[in-house]
Order: sequence, then structure tokens, then C-alpha cells
Amino acid sequence: MALALSPPRLPKPKSIQPSHYYESFLEKKGPRDRDYKKFWAGLQGLTLYFYNSNRDSQYVEKLDLGVFVKLRDEAPWGSSQDPGTHFCLVLRNQEIKFKVESLESREMWKGFIMTVVELRVPFNLTLLPGHLYMMTEALAKEEARRALEMPSCFLQVSRLEAQLLLERYPECGNLLLRPSGDGSGGVSVTTRQALNGTPVVRHYKVKCEGPKYVIDVEQPFSCASLDAVVNYFVSHTNKALVPFLLDEDYEKVIGYVEADKENGESVWVAPSALCPGPALPKQLPPASITPVSSHNKLPPLPNQDENYVIPIGDDPAANYVNGDVPSPSRPVVQKPRKLAKFQAKPPKTPVMPKPEPKGLNSVLARKLAVSSAQVFSPTTGLADVTAELEEKLQRRRALEHAAARTGDQQANLQA
Repeated sequence: MALALSPPRLPKPKSIQPSHYYESFLEKKGPRDRDYKKFWAGLQGLTLYFYNSNRDSQYVEKLDLGVFVKLRDEAPWGSSQDPGTHFCLVLRNQEIKFKVESLESREMWKGFIMTVVELRVPFNLTLLPGHLYMMTEALAKEEARRALEMPSCFLQVSRLEAQLLLERYPECGNLLLRPSGDGSGGVSVTTRQALNGTPVVRHYKVKCEGPKYVIDVEQPFSCASLDAVVNYFVSHTNKALVPFLLDEDYEKVIGYVEADKENGESVWVAPSALCPGPALPKQLPPASITPVSSHNKLPPLPNQDENYVIPIGDDPAANYVNGDVPSPSRPVVQKPRKLAKFQAKPPKTPVMPKPEPKGLNSVLARKLAVSSAQVFSPTTGLADVTAELEEKLQRRRALEHAAARTGDQQANLQA
């Protein structure tokens, strides 16, 4: 009986190790970690990859150095001296602490990170000539890589859309690259900054001349790549301009996988009903409006949201007690009193008789305090006052004449 031959076993393909500018063991502690965790780390481009071991080809974590802020040395927690094995990577949205085995390893990591971020070899670190040569090679590879790809702050948007993005997401940066609007194949740089609370938006033109990019300013500057263009704006503004990087790590719409009933394939469904908006308040029925006559119509109330100065010239004149008493020296025609304006709904208050004025004991005061049902006539009141004054004058003249006659008689008797 012939036995079936089994196919020969082939050796498993070895995992290809990714090409890194620099790699070594690195202990990492994030903002949510309680202690350091050891990884095999490698730097490639503007990304720092972390692996469980140096044999793995699939990374488990990564850090984007496009949001780099600075590097700083720091002593371990609870120690006042820096042993030279700790440093901190400060990004725009978080701080990551690292621990290495020696001072040389720390300076190497700092040097390579600064090389790919600033596109220059740092000479202010404690490094050997061989280390600087390795960083120079990494710099050449990084420049060649960036020349073939677009920077993260380059977006296919128009001039107006770029302004709206910078205005809506100021925390994501204030410098954005976009295609030029003149159709020449170049790019444009849009920036947005705040000057004393006022937004200032600027647009710069970058010409494409062969393999070079020329920034069209007063003194044109030539760059080898668009990343070099971005670095030029960042370095010449004292890092006030930050490349725009829209955070897309979180989804804005809830979705789920559902099987299609017709063909059985799975499809992604993201209905808008899963994200209901805020409930709108129910509309109240319109209130009944009672018509108001034109002569009793009140002025509209001012808007409470605006500051208005309400004039007081329309207030009713104050009613004084002695305001209608005419002067005895000259005839005065009394003006008709203005009636106070009342609302149409409330009933009119009954008119009460005026109280008798105090301090006037003469006949004039008694005549003025008449009933409210009688209407005061200016002509009749003036005639009564004139007759009363003439009667008083005649009585005074009679008394004076009698007193003078009595004095003459007494003088004749004494004589």
C-alpha cells in the first residue's frame, strides 16, 4: 500500500525588521502609567515606534513627533540629582517620560529626535564624532523622505476653507499648507494669529521651480521640500507658528456593522438617528391680543438685550395746588389741564374733589374751592376777582377817609 507523500516543510519566513534611524531599549512612562515599561524603540521619520522585543516587526505603540514641543532632562522622582538616565519628551498634547541605561544612550536619543524634528544636527550635546556622523546620515535620509511626501499640515482645501479650519480649530495649529488658487501647481501658506484679540490672517505664495520650492517674500528663500517650507516659517517666527494637525483619533458619528439582507454582506451603518440633537421646546399657542384704541395706545417696551436711554419728556406734568391761581396784577388765561393717559383695560378712577388750600383764609380761597362737578370758567373767575378787589379798595378808602375826618375833629376840639 503506497503511502501519500506529505509536502516538504518550508521554513517560516523571517519577519523583516523595519529600518530605523536609531533603535535601542527604552523605558517609557506615559501620563496614565503608574510605572515605567520597557520597550524596544525605533525612530523612523517623525514617528517613534515601540515593540515588545527586538525580534518583533509589529509595533504596539507609536508617538507622532509632528507635535513636538521640546526635550528636557530631569531627575528621577524623589531625587535631587540627575544621574543622566532620565529625560522627558514634551508634545503638544502630553508629556512622556523616558529612562535609559546610560548618559550616552540619553544623548543619542535626544540627538536623533532633534535631528529629524529640526532637520539639523545638534552640536550642543555630549556626542562623539561617530555619533554626529550617524545623525548626518539620518538627516540626509529624512530630507529625501520628506521630498517625496506631503507634510501633515498640507490639506486639499480652498482659501476660504483654510481660514475656516484655522478659526474653528485653533488648538490644532495656526499654519496650513494648501494648493495654490492660481492653477500654477504651486502651494500657498495660510496663517492665523491673534493681535490684541483681533484675528490676523495672512496668505503666502510658494512657487514650484523644478525640484525646489521658492517662498515668494521680499527676500525669496529656496527650500528642497515642503517640510523645509514649514520649518522655515516655524523657525523664522520664533515658533509662534505651529503646523496645523487636525486630531482625527476620535469619531464624531456612532456606527455599527450590519448584515445586508439581500446579499448577506456586512456593511457599515452610521444612521444620524443615533445622535439625536437637543430636544426643542414646545411652541406655546399664541396669546389672544385685545385691540387698543389709538389714543390710549402705549409705546412698545424696549428690548431687554439692548441698552436704551429712555427719555422722560413724555411724563405727565406734576399737578401743583397753587399752579392755577392767577396773579392779581395782570389777567392770566388759565390753560386747560392735560388728562393723564390710562390703559384701556383697568377702569377709570373716580375724580375726587380737590382739598381746600391751606393758608388762604380770604374770600378768594373760598371761592376757588368749589365742587368738582362745576367747571371753572376763566372769564367768570376773573370778573369775580376784579369785583372783590374793587370792594376791598372802596372799604379801605372809606376807612381811611373816616379816620382822617375823626382826626380833624379831635384837632379842632383841642384847639
